[in-house]
Amino acid sequence: QMLNMHIERYKNNKQANFQGRYSMDVMLKALKIEYPWLKQAESTSLQRVNRDLDDAFQRFFNPSLQNGFPRFKSKKKPNQSYTSKFVNNNIQIVDEHHVKLPKLGLVYFKAGRILNGKLRAVTVRVNSRKQYQASILVESENQTFKKTKKSVGIDLGLKSLTITSDGQKEDILKVDDGLNKQLRNWERKKSRRYENAKKAMAFDKHDKVLFPRTDLKQFPRYQQAVRTVAKLKKHIAERRRDNLHKLTTRLVKDYDTIVVENLSVKNMMKNHHLSASIA
Repeated sequence: QMLNMHIERYKNNKQANFQGRYSMDVMLKALKIEYPWLKQAESTSLQRVNRDLDDAFQRFFNPSLQNGFPRFKSKKKPNQSYTSKFVNNNIQIVDEHHVKLPKLGLVYFKAGRILNGKLRAVTVRVNSRKQYQASILVESENQTFKKTKKSVGIDLGLKSLTITSDGQKEDILKVDDGLNKQLRNWERKKSRRYENAKKAMAFDKHDKVLFPRTDLKQFPRYQQAVRTVAKLKKHIAERRRDNLHKLTTRLVKDYDTIVVENLSVKNMMKNHHLSASIA
């Protein structure tokens, strides 16, 4: 709604001043009257959307960043999320397995560890596997590491993930190989089951459906393949992310200054023989 308002406003008057996040926050009250369903959303999450839209426009206006014009978010995107700000204790970590969230109340959760600090915001998202995750932003003091007075240069490679100037090598994560093989098999199954489902929904000469099922959601074997592919992709992504977090934490602890070469990855990805390794 806010992005559409900016577009229509510019069409009607190209000399009109840009409305920032605070002006958009003021408009929320009138929008909630016009669209009552907005009241179902948590209020600070709507303000966060205004902040993100304002940031997108600022990046678009900045010639040094060369960001494109803000676009509408697709409803078909499997990963949906919203962010709420911490206001008047609306977010609370009650104990190791319960968190209080705005509009949702007390929610059970599982986590590896709980960080102590001042709560700032929470982002709730649901992935393609219909799993809900809450990322809580916490401000903590005294999180700096001891100075080592060391500097290092890092070269990124294909045989090794990183090679430091003092000769240390970090191998590329090989645990993906078995999962990638499973992923290829299930993607083939997904493709075959998709084609079979399409044939089942085909029409004959007289425009009569050969089978009563008219929606892909009514084909359980295809839906199983979709869920399995999403599960394997998520597993691979989480392993890679975990490996990178451990590597970067180790580098920051060991060195004060880190220099990494600047690569044009977008151009390198055009080589289809090496694009998977480069990615």
